Amino acid sequence: MKQDKYTEKLTYSVRSMEQLTAAAWSMVIECPDVAAKAQPGQFVNLLPDGNFTLRRPISICGIDREQGTLRIVFEVRGKGTAALSQLRAGDTVNMLAPLGHGFTLPAKETRAILIGGGIGTPPMLPLAQYFGANAVVISGFRNQDAVILQADFAAAGAKTILCTDDGSAGRFGLVTLPLEEEIAAQKPGLICACGPLPMLRATAAIAKAEEIPCQVSLEERMGCGIGACLVCACRTVDPDGTEQYRHVCKNGPVFNAEEVQW
Repeated sequence: MKQDKYTEKLTYSVRSMEQLTAAAWSMVIECPDVAAKAQPGQFVNLLPDGNFTLRRPISICGIDREQGTLRIVFEVRGKGTAALSQLRAGDTVNMLAPLGHGFTLPAKETRAILIGGGIGTPPMLPLAQYFGANAVVISGFRNQDAVILQADFAAAGAKTILCTDDGSAGRFGLVTLPLEEEIAAQKPGLICACGPLPMLRATAAIAKAEEIPCQVSLEERMGCGIGACLVCACRTVDPDGTEQYRHVCKNGPVFNAEEVQW
């Protein structure tokens, strides 16, 4: 769903911070105005304290409208995310949100297969909470030390399938094998995915071959997060075959898989 206007307020309070793995952190932010507007698949853009000029885009992992909070889960990958990981409950954070075009969701009764790879896993959680027992969540990670959110998916009522590259947790191998197995067992009405480009490309190919609607959330480097700097351009194709560049921050991050020029 597209959100045309982000909130004008920028400073929000951190309600909680939790370290999930050696690199991954979970932050809950008090932001009733943002939580009221946010949709699954959208993202926030955070400006770390210190000598930073660029914001860090992070997918929304949880929306609690009653509590007026958003949850984000991110990995420390540089100085900016390292600074964000130092925040604690009661601190404030500079946030521009909600941003981007999120998932277009059918009825909750639809059987949906949700695929997350690595840090592309968090945006699948709001979808799992929406579809509940009608969702199958397939998560892929490098190894057991990188695994996150499996208990959260189970708590949402979804069937969970865990894969790791080295077999140290869950199933050994890629997420595409259990995807094909689940399709063979019962064809879903929707596939949603977020993660590394090769994973998205393979998922999109399977969905196309099986004639299953598929939506993918793309990960691209961003500057502004609002469509002004043009850094996050990606090639897409219209139904009539016309190719054009769109911007992940504004036109996405969620696209119909067949729109993307892989």
